[in-house]
Amino acid sequence: MGDLMARRHTRVAIAGARIGAPVLSMAFAALVAATASAQAQDQQQRDPAKTEVWTPLPKAVATPKDAAPSDAVVLFDGKDLSAWEAEQGGQAPWTVANGAFTVVPGSKGIRSKRRFCDIQLHVEWRTPVQTRGFEGQHRGNSGIFLQELYELQVLDSYDNPTYANGQAASIYKQAIPLANASRAPGQWQTYDVVWKAPRFAQGGGLVSPARITVLHNGVLVQDDTVLSGKTEYIGAPSYSPHGCAPIYLQDHDAKVSYRNIWVREL
Repeated sequence: MGDLMARRHTRVAIAGARIGAPVLSMAFAALVAATASAQAQDQQQRDPAKTEVWTPLPKAVATPKDAAPSDAVVLFDGKDLSAWEAEQGGQAPWTVANGAFTVVPGSKGIRSKRRFCDIQLHVEWRTPVQTRGFEGQHRGNSGIFLQELYELQVLDSYDNPTYANGQAASIYKQAIPLANASRAPGQWQTYDVVWKAPRFAQGGGLVSPARITVLHNGVLVQDDTVLSGKTEYIGAPSYSPHGCAPIYLQDHDAKVSYRNIWVREL
C-alpha cells in the first residue's frame, strides 16, 4: 500500500512539473517583454527630439548698434518733430538742435501722431544743468504719459528730495520706484519700458488693469507694476474706458530734453 501511494504522489508531482514548466516559461517571457517595453518607453522619453518645438518661428529682428530695432516705430531720429504734434493739434512747438529736442516752457505738451496700446518704449532724456534755486518738483520736471493718461515721472532726482511716489521713475502718485538710479543734471538718462494697456469690456467695465515694467539707466525700477487707474494730481486714480492713444510728453516749465525715442508694438 505504501509503495502504491508513493508511486501515485510521484506521478502527480511529475504531472505537475510537466504542467508548471510552460506556465513559468510564459510568465518569464511576459516579464521580459514588460521590461523591454518599459526600457523602450524610458528611452523614448529620454529622446531630446520629443520636446523640440519647431514652429512657429519667431520673426527676425535686426538690432544694429546705437540704432532702433528693425521693427521699431521711430518717433524721433534726431532731425525733426514730424512724428509729433502740439497738445491741441498743429505743429509741435518744441525746439530741435544737436540731435535732441527740448521743452519750450509755457508751450504745453506734445503728443505722438500715432496711437499705441501694448508697447516696448525706449526714450532718452536729460534735465537742465541750471538747478540753482530749484528743488523738489520744480527741478527738471516733465513726464511721459502712456496712452496720454498714465504718467511715468521725469524729474531731476539726483540729490533732490521729494515725495517718493513723485520722484524720477515713479508712476506718478501711484508707485514708488524700486531704486533711485538718477544721474546728475545735464547727463543723458534712459528709460526702457514695457507697457501693457488696460482692457475694457464692451459695457465699459475693467477687464484687466494696465501694467508697466521700467528700467532706468539699466536698473529695474518698476517690476510688472499694476496701475490703479489714470494719473491724478489730486485724488485717487481710477479707470474709464478708452482705446489706443498717443504718447504724451509733458511741459512742466523746465527745459527737459529728449532724444532717441522708438516704440515696438507688442
